[in-house]
Amino acid sequence: MASARILLVEDEPTLRATLKLNLEMEGYAVTVAQTGPEALDRLRGAHFDAVIMDVMLPGIDGFNVIETIRLEGNKVPVLFLTARMATDDRIRGLRVGDDHLGKPFDLTELLLRLGKLVARTGAHQKEGSDTFTFSDGSINFSAFEAVGRNGTTYPLTQREALLLRLLVEKAGEVVSREEILAESLGL
Repeated sequence: MASARILLVEDEPTLRATLKLNLEMEGYAVTVAQTGPEALDRLRGAHFDAVIMDVMLPGIDGFNVIETIRLEGNKVPVLFLTARMATDDRIRGLRVGDDHLGKPFDLTELLLRLGKLVARTGAHQKEGSDTFTFSDGSINFSAFEAVGRNGTTYPLTQREALLLRLLVEKAGEVVSREEILAESLGL
């Protein structure tokens, strides 16, 4: 089974390292960011299955980071972590993101909430879903090959497979040039 890709945005070094280690021990592929602007760059540059977002960040706060990417069409599931527990902050977090957890928190609760976010949204690819089948053939994203009419196999480059996966995942949606470049070229 492929690992769900998580963006962990936390400016406090000890908490960031602890969370990263625990998430990796649970099988997640974790990318970290320490500031709001860095989080925006990461979100614009790669696909993630979920985001764990601190609210109080240097540069741009977590709420504004997620509001910005939502305006850009990014619907990645977000779990906010925050010491700001006023009702207005909780409501804003739930309006902008998908879940909200106050600090301090229990690690088991965080892992359960994150797992439910990834599962509920269908963002994480389940085993066997590395193949997309259509009327005249199929694409195997992990084997980097497409099978066309009459069973003809066509090898794909990694970039081609990533681009095709992006287009399949975003079927029926407009995919921006920036999204295509970010996913297929790693920009």
